[in-house]
Amino acid sequence: MADSLHPAAIAHLPPFITAPGETDVLFVVMAIFVVLALIGMGVFYFKLHALPEQMAHRGQKVQFQIVAVLALLALFTHNHAFWIAGLLLALIPLPDFTTPLTSIARALERIAESKTPASTAPAPAPALPGPPPAEPPVGPQGV
Repeated sequence: MADSLHPAAIAHLPPFITAPGETDVLFVVMAIFVVLALIGMGVFYFKLHALPEQMAHRGQKVQFQIVAVLALLALFTHNHAFWIAGLLLALIPLPDFTTPLTSIARALERIAESKTPASTAPAPAPALPGPPPAEPPVGPQGV
């Protein structure tokens, strides 16, 4: 009598229903899928979040540092305005003021190093103003 089914029951069960004591394969597959989906979404989120830093990496160091700070502020405060500001700052090329100033400073250092102090060599005596030296006579001697 225990083997008989209810008259309203169907003769076979769907494949996603497991028998008592067996492993629920659908549950295991879905659990693995959900874990992988969450990891994938997290990687995508952090990759998208680091986009301004990656864009500013080819720029100047100061610009990269400002964009990195804005990205960290956006990450920890969940304020999208910081992320947008960092993205815009990464897109706009800042003019380079430090390279010409550094070049000028190096040139001035080289000039200062190449000059010898004036106290080591005696200074030449200045020429006194006076009449110009007489020129020897031109022509035959004794005329």
